Amino acid sequence: MDFIDYYKLLGINKTATPEEIKKAYRKMARKYHPDLNPDDKEAQKHFQAVNEANEVLNDPEKRKKYDQYGENWKHQEAYQKSGNAGRRESQQQYSNADFEQAFGEGGFSDFFDSMFGGGGGGRRSSGSGIKFKGQDLHATLELQLRDVLEADKRTLEINGKKIRLTIKAGVEDGQTIKIKNHGGDGVNGGPKGDLYITFKIAPDPEFKREGSDLHNEVDINLYKAILGGEIIVPTLTGKVKLKLAAGTQNGTKVKLKGKGFPVYDKDGVFGDLYLTYVVTIPSTLTAEEKKLFEQLANLRNHE
Repeated sequence: MDFIDYYKLLGINKTATPEEIKKAYRKMARKYHPDLNPDDKEAQKHFQAVNEANEVLNDPEKRKKYDQYGENWKHQEAYQKSGNAGRRESQQQYSNADFEQAFGEGGFSDFFDSMFGGGGGGRRSSGSGIKFKGQDLHATLELQLRDVLEADKRTLEINGKKIRLTIKAGVEDGQTIKIKNHGGDGVNGGPKGDLYITFKIAPDPEFKREGSDLHNEVDINLYKAILGGEIIVPTLTGKVKLKLAAGTQNGTKVKLKGKGFPVYDKDGVFGDLYLTYVVTIPSTLTAEEKKLFEQLANLRNHE
């Protein structure tokens, strides 16, 4: 049976104020509360341990006695009689085995009983009636890019409960939204937890998205690139007609303002669409076409 460092259990130092002790206890008690960690025996042992730490450090008399004799608890009676600090035992490291042994049977540890005479009996096992917010829940919703081009309503089933959800246009891949009070039930009358939904947007086979802007490549045949003219290009909302300048080079980029993706949470605001022209070279030529290209080459060489 070794010394138990209650300050270490709560993650505070020996100069902690009562308010700091209370804050640390609430944080740790919520983390390990049995109602939030069902069937987790290790969490239950931790919960028991932080309750015991709070029982001591939150009581001025117990804390004073613990601070005075804690590490020398085996000799406290001799110290009290002599008023002498006496021999000081070195503090023990609290191993997992020690932890399991000390808090494995419920109630308070042997160390506590030895110092304070028992009587605790585990009366704080419910968390002293403190209200704890319920456990937050997390879910992932997979969508296609075109699914979030406009606002959409979906009904999701999470933990057996149906949730009506409005998905705003322009939601991004990896974006997370919070739906309040749709998580786990609270403890001791505390509020429900929240539900966090993370969106996973699959890549589109045609358009590449960067924020609210879209990018795409458009194939242009050699003759149209040389002579110019009109071309039809796709956008997410339909096809549009563009004028192509004569002598358009391979890799030329153009911007179609407002033809990109909707900006999240801004109605009627859109990004831009960037098109890159890819000039395609014919892979086979007829004898007549080859002859014409040779004539053209000769003309260019004589300029």
